[in-house]
Amino acid sequence: MRTAIRFEAVSKQYLLGKRRDPADDLQDRIANVFRSAVRRLGDGRGSHSGEGSAFWALTDVSFDVKEGERVAIVGRNGAGKSTLLKILSRITEPTSGRIKVNGRIGALLEVGTGFHPELTGRENIYLNGAVLGMTRSEIRRKFDDIVAFAEVEKFLDTPVKRYSSGMYVRLAFSVAAHLEPEILVIDEVLAVGDARFQKKCLGKMEEVGRSGRTVLFVSHNMTAVRTLCNRAVLLDEGRVAMDGPVTEVAAHYLGAGIQQQLATGRTWTGENAPRNGSARLRSVSVRSGDESAPDLTIDSPFHVDVEFAVTQPNAVVGMTLVLHDAEGTCIFSSIANREPRWYGKPMPVGPYRSRCTIPANLLNAGTFSLTLIVFGEGFSDALTLRDVLLFRVDDSDALRRGYSGAWSGAVRPALDWITTSVNGSTK
Repeated sequence: MRTAIRFEAVSKQYLLGKRRDPADDLQDRIANVFRSAVRRLGDGRGSHSGEGSAFWALTDVSFDVKEGERVAIVGRNGAGKSTLLKILSRITEPTSGRIKVNGRIGALLEVGTGFHPELTGRENIYLNGAVLGMTRSEIRRKFDDIVAFAEVEKFLDTPVKRYSSGMYVRLAFSVAAHLEPEILVIDEVLAVGDARFQKKCLGKMEEVGRSGRTVLFVSHNMTAVRTLCNRAVLLDEGRVAMDGPVTEVAAHYLGAGIQQQLATGRTWTGENAPRNGSARLRSVSVRSGDESAPDLTIDSPFHVDVEFAVTQPNAVVGMTLVLHDAEGTCIFSSIANREPRWYGKPMPVGPYRSRCTIPANLLNAGTFSLTLIVFGEGFSDALTLRDVLLFRVDDSDALRRGYSGAWSGAVRPALDWITTSVNGSTK
C-alpha cells in the first residue's frame, strides 16, 4: 500500500517573548506589523529585546500514514497536535525535518479556515475549491451536495462574516469533505457543531474512509476516535509517545490522563481567576454526602460545590454541569433552573456558593470528568471549564448481593423489581 503522508523528524520551535521568525504564518506576521507600530507610538516598553526562551512544540516526530488509513492524533492540550496539522497543511513551516504528501489535502483546522469573511457562502465554496486545486466544473458538480449537507441554503448569498459559528463550521466541513481530497484532515473544530451535526460529520468521515481516501482526525472524544479510526498516534510534549491500534492507544491515553489528574484531588481552585462579564470563579469541588466516609461510592449521594463571586451589580448568573465517563461519552447535563432563589434573577455583588447534589444509586463505579459552564442572562457570555475535575466513584458490596462480575453501563440505578405469579399460584 502506498504511503499517503510521511513525517520525517519534524520539529517546530517557537521563541517565547520574541517576534516569531519569517517562516511562521501570515496572520502572525501581520500582527507583528501592528505591534511594531504600537511600540513606536508608545514609550517602547512593549518591545522585546534579547533572544527570548525557546519552546519546542514538536520534537523529531516521525511516522507514516498509508493510503486509505484512518488515523487519530490524540494527546493532552499543548501536546503538539494542532501544530503538526498546521505544518501538514502548509500554514506554517517546520523548524527542521520534512513532510512528504502524496495526494491533495482537504483540511479543516479552525472554524472558517480559508474563508474570506466579506465573501458570501456561495463565493467561498468556489474560492475554497480553487485553493484545493479543483476546477470550476468539479466544484459546480459538487455544489448542491455541499450546500445541502451544510444546511445553509437560506444564507448562501450572505457574507460569511454574518454566519454564526455553527453555520461557519457546517459549511467549512462540507466543502472540505465533498471536494474529494485524497487526504482529509480534521481538527477538533467539530465541537462547535451541535450533536446532530457532529454525528452527521462522523458518518461522512466514515464514508470518506470506506472510499479508500486517507483521514487524519484530531479529537479528545475517544468514542468518536474509536468509531472512526483504526489506528492512533499519541503525542506527549511534542513527541510520539505511542503508535498502534486505536483501542490500545486510547486505553493508554485515558489511563495515564486519569491517574495524573486524580492525583490532584477533587478540588479545583481558580487559576488566574477565570471570569465572564458578570462572575469570577473561585473553586469547584466534589464532596461526599457522608462526612464520615469521604470516598465517593455508588450508594451514597455526593455534591458538586461551585464558589464564585458576582462582579457586576444585578447580574444574572446561570450554571450547567456536564458529566462524561472515562471514554468521553456524555452521561448527563444539568442546568441550575430549579434553584428557587436566584435562577434568572439579578444578584447583588458578592460571594456565592452553588451546590448540585448527585443522588445515590445513579452512577456506576468508574471515573468521570466534570465540565462547568457559567453563563449570563439569556445564556450569553458563556465561560466553559472543560474537564475541570476528574473523580472516581467506587463500588459498594452492599448492592451486589453476591454478584462479582463486571456491571456494564455508565449508570447503575437501583430500580424496583416486583415478581408475581400470573396464575395466582405461590408454588
